[in-house]
Amino acid sequence: MEISETILILVTIVLSIYYYIFKDFSYFKKIGVPYLQPWPILGNMGPVLSQQETMADAIIKAYNLHSKAKYVGFFEFNNPVIIIRDPELIKTIAIKNFEYFTDHQPSANSKQDPLFGRILLSMRGDRWKQTRTLLTPVFTLSKLKNMFKQINEYAADFTYYLAKILKDKKTIEMKDILTRYTNDVIDICAFGINTNSMKDRENDIYTFGRMVTKFEGSTLLKFFFMRNFPMLTRLFDIKLLPQKIGNFFVNVIDDVVNDRTQNGIVRPDMIQLMMEIRKRKSEMGEDLINLACQAFGFFVAAFEIVGTCICCACHEIGVNPDVQKKLQQEIDEVVETTNGDLTYEAINSMKYLNAVINESLRKYPFNTFLDRQCIKNYELPSSLPGGKPLLLKKGTNIWFPIYGLHHDLKYFDDPYKFDPERFIKHEKEIHNSGVYLPFGLGPRKCIGVKFALLEMKVVIFHLLARFDFKPSYKTFNPMRFSKKQISTNAENGFWMDLIERDDVHPAVKNFVRCNNPPYDNINSNEA
Repeated sequence: MEISETILILVTIVLSIYYYIFKDFSYFKKIGVPYLQPWPILGNMGPVLSQQETMADAIIKAYNLHSKAKYVGFFEFNNPVIIIRDPELIKTIAIKNFEYFTDHQPSANSKQDPLFGRILLSMRGDRWKQTRTLLTPVFTLSKLKNMFKQINEYAADFTYYLAKILKDKKTIEMKDILTRYTNDVIDICAFGINTNSMKDRENDIYTFGRMVTKFEGSTLLKFFFMRNFPMLTRLFDIKLLPQKIGNFFVNVIDDVVNDRTQNGIVRPDMIQLMMEIRKRKSEMGEDLINLACQAFGFFVAAFEIVGTCICCACHEIGVNPDVQKKLQQEIDEVVETTNGDLTYEAINSMKYLNAVINESLRKYPFNTFLDRQCIKNYELPSSLPGGKPLLLKKGTNIWFPIYGLHHDLKYFDDPYKFDPERFIKHEKEIHNSGVYLPFGLGPRKCIGVKFALLEMKVVIFHLLARFDFKPSYKTFNPMRFSKKQISTNAENGFWMDLIERDDVHPAVKNFVRCNNPPYDNINSNEA
């Protein structure tokens, strides 16, 4: 059953008032853990949900509450959350004692929300473990090399197309063009479908993708409602996504599977591997839904998260000309040695490109925090020196404050400065420290991290091989974060001037092009 936004808001208010009256916020005071004074009703999410501050602001405020505390308290509505500040304790929870914290806090029910509730991120317990094991072969080295060929071809054509349209204009909203690019890449790599979102700007997959990833307003409210009031969520049959979105993606997968089965088509992509997995199962109808759910999960991550991360990196490259110059020198050297025919090995040998992307992910992690839920009682050491240990009961939620860790002067000198040299000098130490968590840590680390990094590297390579980035009159530096979302996003878009380079390497014209170039034969006025 669908519930109107108005009714949802009223129910939230009434329920929250009830909880405020009958349940106090003294939990952390009683157990001696430092905590932020919560708002009535909304807890420490009040300033965020009222759009007075960003989620990054809220995380920093909690993180900086007490410099000697191993963890601090936070209220998500009336629910207490333990925010872990200590990197060693984070590693213990995420890796060494993972069996106590295998699950995320529930935010979608698979019966109410069949699509979102069954993606890998939402799965729990043995079901998550089994599915993760089955999906891991999607991202083996051989599979990534096959996907690299497709990513590289699309990136080459994408930048070729941009060079054509930028003869008429140079100021570009990067999020718009880059999510169209990431949409087309995940469509071919996951579904084996050729799309052209730059020309066919309202194609169905891109349109539904924008609907799914527009995580603000009533959708954001429903997300927190589902996390904090699951019983009422079930009572009112609240869904995070409209039914038509779920039906659309299931039908897309169904069409692809039927076409391949009937015509004996085999492709080196995610759907093919999952089809092979499905053959070993007996409940074919149920399996089709699960296959669609995992493909949908990959799509959402690659579409929005990767697209936004590329935008953040491009922003810093544009406002730091010294970084841009050094990166273009490295790119030109690779163009020279490969004669414009980029390889998987070449892109992954680029130390400065790797450092630029790592530093961008440090400064602008898409997720400002990660959550885990305690699935059986667990004892934490005392938060403060001389204090008592804390027994976490089953069901207690903990957060890893990614944004706080990434901007702590204790771990990163001048943390608000964009400095790729950190990762040239200390990459291994940073990755092993427990303070660098753009994709998570431990067994529940993002399964597609290698694919995401590859997609970022390839498109940035091709963009800077052809263009110079310069701040436009619409560019804010430092970047202003949007208060409408809980993820890291620019307030008014990622604006940049793209100017075709005077010194484009001659071998750039040798970049591999698709057999059926998706961005060919497009007039500049179609942008």
